[in-house]
Amino acid sequence: MRRRLFVVSLLATSGLVSSDAFAAQTPPPPARIGLDATANAAQPSLAYPVSRRGDVVEDHFGVKIADPYRWLENDVRTDAEVKNWVDSENNVTNAFLSTLPGRKALEQRITELYNYERFAAPDKKGGRYFYTHNTGLQNQSVLFVRDKVDGEGRVLIDPNPWSKDGATALAEWQPNEQGTKLLYAIQDGGTDWRTLKVRDVTTGKDLADEIKWVKFSGLSWAKDGSGFYYSRFAEPKGAKYQSLNENQQIYFHKLGTAQSADRLMFATPNKPELNNTAEVSDDGRWLVISSSSGTDPRYEVTLVDLKNPKAKPRVLVPGFEHNYSYVGNRGSSFYFITDDGAPKQRIVTLDVAQSNPKAKTVIPEDEATLDGASLVGGKLVASYLADAKTEVRVYSPAGALTRKVELPGIGTAGGFGGEFDDPETFFAFASFNRPTTVYRYNVATGEESVWAAPKLAFNPDDYKVEQRFYTSKDGTRVPMFVVRKASVTGPAPTLLYGYGGFDVSLTPSYSATRLAWLEKGGAYAVANIRGGGEYGKAWHDAGRLEHKQNVFDDFIAAGEYLKKTGITSPDGLAIEGGSNGGLLVGAVVNQRPDLIDAAHAAVGVMDMLRFDQFTAGRYWVDDYGYPSKEADFRTLLAYSPYHNIKPGVHYPPVLVTTADTDDRVVPGHSFKYTAALQAADPGGAPHLIRIETRAGHGSGKPTSKIIEEASDVLAFLGHFTGLDLGE
Repeated sequence: MRRRLFVVSLLATSGLVSSDAFAAQTPPPPARIGLDATANAAQPSLAYPVSRRGDVVEDHFGVKIADPYRWLENDVRTDAEVKNWVDSENNVTNAFLSTLPGRKALEQRITELYNYERFAAPDKKGGRYFYTHNTGLQNQSVLFVRDKVDGEGRVLIDPNPWSKDGATALAEWQPNEQGTKLLYAIQDGGTDWRTLKVRDVTTGKDLADEIKWVKFSGLSWAKDGSGFYYSRFAEPKGAKYQSLNENQQIYFHKLGTAQSADRLMFATPNKPELNNTAEVSDDGRWLVISSSSGTDPRYEVTLVDLKNPKAKPRVLVPGFEHNYSYVGNRGSSFYFITDDGAPKQRIVTLDVAQSNPKAKTVIPEDEATLDGASLVGGKLVASYLADAKTEVRVYSPAGALTRKVELPGIGTAGGFGGEFDDPETFFAFASFNRPTTVYRYNVATGEESVWAAPKLAFNPDDYKVEQRFYTSKDGTRVPMFVVRKASVTGPAPTLLYGYGGFDVSLTPSYSATRLAWLEKGGAYAVANIRGGGEYGKAWHDAGRLEHKQNVFDDFIAAGEYLKKTGITSPDGLAIEGGSNGGLLVGAVVNQRPDLIDAAHAAVGVMDMLRFDQFTAGRYWVDDYGYPSKEADFRTLLAYSPYHNIKPGVHYPPVLVTTADTDDRVVPGHSFKYTAALQAADPGGAPHLIRIETRAGHGSGKPTSKIIEEASDVLAFLGHFTGLDLGE
């Protein structure tokens, strides 16, 4: 639901993310193996740990599929053999990374660049302003509250003392309408599981209320502050970090009562695969329930009358066919973002006073892709993606254009939350060379001012951001952002990043770790490949299911373009992606080992025949298909990174990263892929895995772990692409 305009980092709640988650073409004999002859000769050979090969062979539609490393799917916490394998792999990896030239200096510089003040756009409730702030190197950001917009902030929640390693995080949070209570979620060790608590804003003390087994949930207060609505699963009977998530239910919790007394508001026991999340309507009359079966925004919308407890739930939008994301309501007129009849989306209203309301267009489909909307300050604020860059427009509630919001340049804007009768709102803006700045915006007048801006240890104008377009294998025109120092005009080691799935759009963002790469003279590129949402539904559809190969072709074409045009040095192309982007990296390494000079696959989906067997994996069939269906199975087998590693092929240097508490993409994916890669090319370039402890899919990771991991990754990629990291 899009009450506020959020910047997507990795993935939406139940999908692959944070932010943020390969056709069996036999590659041509490589002319090179990702290292020039000199570098390869100088590289010491690695003694990988022995990865036991099991004898698991399964029949899939007449095809015998061997899975020799099935045992590596077992939980590292409870399986001694897996734990020994993880420790042995980490020992080899750590020993190798510690020898890389410039590694220590790189970590020192990343630490310096990370040490700057960071603010998030505030949420205003009851005249108070709630926001997060990090002084720079705090492991977790601190939640502050102000009693007036320019007043002094006071600490409301500081999660940093919660654990010695900094890995227990403040996750989602929501103040009540009165601004007197704060509902917040605790995330431990990177898991997707949440524990909910409530804090009194005046006293700063927690109430006795505690809610467990919450995951992929919205948080929505009753308008009178008496309690809140949330979604949860049953307590897992098996391993809590691996068990499938089914039968999500919506409950109401009344403050001052035990969780066992919570009232069940909505459930779909006959359809255990459905996600069910809830939000209280603007007028407090309705509970707006959005149900979906996967990661696609195809919702059935149900209304529960909160003023009539005996009324049955009313299906407002049936069928699971289209996106209907609730924006807000004015009386009986409910505003939704929808792709119904509009692949790039439009805004419509449904009059719930009618027994069978029909959608009425308020803002029609545009050439740009509608990305979010909010009702604030008497206006309808809509955010668009124009060639993957944010554009924000202000309309009347009837759909008449008032103005465009003036943004500082090419970048990403998010925020614009607030109340319909209050013109004050806030938004955050960032770009590749500009960290997040928070702006205060008057919706009625269009006046904007800086509310919070960081002091920087670099000059943003020293870096050039440009957008280019290149042609993919089938002739499709694909956009790509390229970022370099203004002084870098010739070929440079280049880090190419991609995602390509789940309708997720990659827009400009700032990264202190990435700036360290740019400072050393490297280039950074983001390819807006198909499978994302940059150009609406058609762009997403062209990169999923039987069309997934287009994603890899687009990314390969991006690498070829970077080398052909002289942006990238001949032996200087590094690729990187996480989650679904880790899958992208694994597939492209398999398909074009001759093109890639170094690769980083983070928390990737590597076994495409078993992804739906764990935690949230079952949701991903919208993008990947069903391994249990023959047509989908054959498509998945053709590009599955784990299944398409071939003995005798020299693959480029690969660093795989994952974490023991990743219960989004379970680490067994990365374990099995790494074991297979090491076995297939034991004497080739380094193929290493870095396994973090007490960390998950990405969200909640403490600053210290982020810096340490980024230093390892960039040192590895820089070493094999010729980036001068110093000594």
